[in-house]
Amino acid sequence: MSTVIRARGLSRRYGSTVALDNVDFEIQSGRIVGLVGPNGAGKTTALKAVLGLGHFDGELEVLGLDPRRQRAELMQQVCFIADVAVLPRWLRVRQALDFVAGLHPRFNRERAEAFLAQTEIKRDSKVSALSKGMIVQLHLALIMAIDARLLVLDEPTLGLDILYRKDFYATLLNDYFDGERTILLTTHQVEEVEHILTDLMFISHGKLVLDEPMESLGEKYLELVTRPDQAEAARRLGPLSERQGLGRHGFIFENRSREELAPLGELKVPGVADLFVAKVRRTAS
Repeated sequence: MSTVIRARGLSRRYGSTVALDNVDFEIQSGRIVGLVGPNGAGKTTALKAVLGLGHFDGELEVLGLDPRRQRAELMQQVCFIADVAVLPRWLRVRQALDFVAGLHPRFNRERAEAFLAQTEIKRDSKVSALSKGMIVQLHLALIMAIDARLLVLDEPTLGLDILYRKDFYATLLNDYFDGERTILLTTHQVEEVEHILTDLMFISHGKLVLDEPMESLGEKYLELVTRPDQAEAARRLGPLSERQGLGRHGFIFENRSREELAPLGELKVPGVADLFVAKVRRTAS
């Protein structure tokens, strides 16, 4: 396993606004990494730095290259998709294929054509004549035909309904990801992607507040559901968060053992969305 992205002291300021604040992280090959954060947290700024699209301070190496000085070489090995719901409405399908074929040296047109052959998309159709589902299929055909080592997705399913979002991620996982490519994605819909992620990063106010492999979350974080009469005992153990509902209290703990918490109620691994809220609110407080 090799390092695909290595950041040390990654920082970016816009006047008095700190978008990235001395961030360190590493992403290994063959991983699917979710970068999750509220609006304005620094997600897109981090992706722009990785893609060589914006100025930054600190050290950053992507696929062994400096995005600032070697961007042309880097982009031969990278595919970036910002939003699969947006393609020029005047564009015809064959023109989209022509454009990407002329743009990306690792685009395999035959593979794209083979994927489109499984759909009802006509090559002479304009994007304006395609349904939302067909637009998703067209974008997937373009993505999966690029033999990139790193795929960067910035809110790729924004504006799509749940059926199209699920189809997009299922196809991406089953037909594109091969265990060697690396996928870095940002999304607000964490519940829909947590089952495909291998690694999770939370960012808030320009700082990473969590950077963990998915399989280790249960070793570090636990959710305790307890009765009201046990709630005060749970609070004394310093939970990250607390919520109430239906006569029960739910607490999320960090670095507390199962043996310590088990006498107080039921234990489980917290969902990514609940853990995100707990970590971000604790950081902000």
